Amino acid sequence: MAMTIHVDIVSAEGAIHAGTAEMVYAPAELGEVGIAPRHTPLVTRLKPGEVRVDEGQGKEQQHFYVNGGILEVQPHLVTILADTALRASDIDEAAALEAKQKAEEVLAGRQADFEYAKAQTELAEAVAQLRAIERLRKLKGGK
Repeated sequence: MAMTIHVDIVSAEGAIHAGTAEMVYAPAELGEVGIAPRHTPLVTRLKPGEVRVDEGQGKEQQHFYVNGGILEVQPHLVTILADTALRASDIDEAAALEAKQKAEEVLAGRQADFEYAKAQTELAEAVAQLRAIERLRKLKGGK
């Protein structure tokens, strides 16, 4: 018998999944992580995406959607806490496509605001670099 890890997926609405698995895959903020039994303890943020639970023994992987959240890993327990978590089979594709289209329209109409924000960030970085150079000059001149 293969080693397993207990997996709990919980949303604000309630528990979505509780069971054992041989592997769990989740969309961590810096990339997908794979969690196996006896994994090193870990806490990380999740980005929106798919969580896959592989129960092993020839069973199909279970697929879930999370809108982000927190992943906590203990050697024998994986807990995923998300504001929204759904079984992939429960996602309304038409509603998702409509939401995607609306979001793209909003982003297209506000492109100038994003460019403005990017310019503000670059200006702040340049000012900080100039201040650092100025401080170094003062230190060298003061010695």
